[in-house]
Amino acid sequence: MKRSEINDIIAEGDAFIRGFGHILPPFAYWEPEKIAAPEAALIRARGLGWDITDYGEGRFDEMGLFLFTTRNGTLDDLKTGGGMLYAEKIMISRRDQLSPMHRHNVKAEDIINRGGGDLVIELFAPDAEGNIDPEADVTVPCDGVMRTVSAGGLLHLKPGESVTLMPGVWHAFWAEGADCLIGEVSTVNDDRTDNVFREPIGRFSQIEEDVDPVHLLVSDYAD
Repeated sequence: MKRSEINDIIAEGDAFIRGFGHILPPFAYWEPEKIAAPEAALIRARGLGWDITDYGEGRFDEMGLFLFTTRNGTLDDLKTGGGMLYAEKIMISRRDQLSPMHRHNVKAEDIINRGGGDLVIELFAPDAEGNIDPEADVTVPCDGVMRTVSAGGLLHLKPGESVTLMPGVWHAFWAEGADCLIGEVSTVNDDRTDNVFREPIGRFSQIEEDVDPVHLLVSDYAD
């Protein structure tokens, strides 16, 4: 992706989020020099901030996701079972834009339709080795009610609805009808190591620096 494209996506995404009455934290608007400064060490260490990905495929409109991580704990706390064990993101899935099939080894997450179009989630259960089971049904909690779909079945979440996905559950998702604002509440998030994709793709974008960044991405953080 070109940096100029990322700058535009950030501006458009921020306006979309504000359109639903959701305001990002102050550090979202810090200039690159301030995010790179010692005072922002905790922000960088926790992977907080902007994350625009095309999964390294160069087809953002077809396969991509807009994310902003607002809070995140540490894996050390998660291992001990005490401290900040949670994370939160706000995301945007554009209409018919695929977030490809993947699972997490550690993270459990609630994916919440915060507004806009329907959020469609394709689900598979894992087999004994953690791979996709092409035959097993998948049962997941949706706002306190258990729902079951067949292998590769689709959940359609209207605004206000959510699903809880435990580690190992395979899922892909996209917006239907209109762009969708998505919330994610989860255990500690580590996007560098805890994403297992069905296809051999990357988690972050390869960036062509055609202009200066307006805001750094989490993948830009040196430390």
